Amino acid sequence: MSNTRTTTTTPTIADPTEALAQARSFAQFAGMVGSSIATKDSTPWVLHFLSAAYYTKADDERELDDLHLAFAVLTTYWHRLGRPLRATDVHGFHQPFRRARSGSGSHYPAGRLNREQLEAGAIELHGDWFMDAYADPARRAWGVVFQSADERDAYRPEDRVDTGALAQMSPPIGDPGEQMWHAYEPVEVPSAARVEAALRRPETWPDYGSEIGRFTPVRSGGLDGQTFEIEVVADVAPHVPVFTRGYVTVTRILDRSDRPALDAYVADINAALANQDDEQAAVPEGGTPALVIELTTHNGHFMGNATSRLVLFEDRGRAYLRDVGSWDPMPWFVRLPYRLQGEKAQHAFWGLGVPRQSMLHQIALATG
Repeated sequence: MSNTRTTTTTPTIADPTEALAQARSFAQFAGMVGSSIATKDSTPWVLHFLSAAYYTKADDERELDDLHLAFAVLTTYWHRLGRPLRATDVHGFHQPFRRARSGSGSHYPAGRLNREQLEAGAIELHGDWFMDAYADPARRAWGVVFQSADERDAYRPEDRVDTGALAQMSPPIGDPGEQMWHAYEPVEVPSAARVEAALRRPETWPDYGSEIGRFTPVRSGGLDGQTFEIEVVADVAPHVPVFTRGYVTVTRILDRSDRPALDAYVADINAALANQDDEQAAVPEGGTPALVIELTTHNGHFMGNATSRLVLFEDRGRAYLRDVGSWDPMPWFVRLPYRLQGEKAQHAFWGLGVPRQSMLHQIALATG
């Protein structure tokens, strides 16, 4: 197993300024529980719907596109309402799916939704156009399904964070040698060129979501300077998902158009990883980097102060995508959930688990 040290810091009250900073950071971290498109009092029915569509199903019954569709149904409902989902929306949202279940001879909300029931409920909720638009890349973006391409062009991704949840960026403040570093397992992809083209279209990143989490862009424009909301699923009990979120911003993009800068950046990453126990190089000796996307956390992120780097490279005629992360020693309120759920989920999300858990595997499948 590669090194995954989780050195922590202990809260102190000796310094009032430090105590205040710790309290403010904890409040920002706790405020990330739930979804940005739903008020906290609506969380039970939102989670109930996602569980019925996916999470209550046995592992061998899970189809990841059912979860993608369920998220698209919810996010489109939020977009069409023009406000966050509320507890009072439960009846209007659930009634179409309740009828879809009863029409097939099984009662809703108890139990699960099969694909036919999920599609029938979505069509009744949104309209006959919905499933055709869901299958049309020109009318699906940012996790939303649009009735027309014109509606898609008029969409404001910033609406997702107008509530003020986006705090300032929080890169690691320690020297590289003081940070924790980890190169997650590389995932083979069919084509470096196709993966790079896909990653440069941030509006499509929700399509690569896994059962553990997904990235949704919250700024207009392309990849450069883009901010993503990361929705993460934690299973605190079997088949009982709990959602939290964090934000990262693209702070650097390096590609083959500036080979010296790209090579120098990767060499620095490899040097930092070499100082850690049992760490792999970001790009192996003899490999050729093709693209690096650097993502920096915002305050409240579930990893604390951290930098994540998507590294696309070629080696011996094959292409690979991996993540390389570095982070400051974790404060106590970040360390506890990370040890309980976060570390295992982080490894699975970045490629070590089964494909339905990994965003990188989903990118590989989508570009195959």
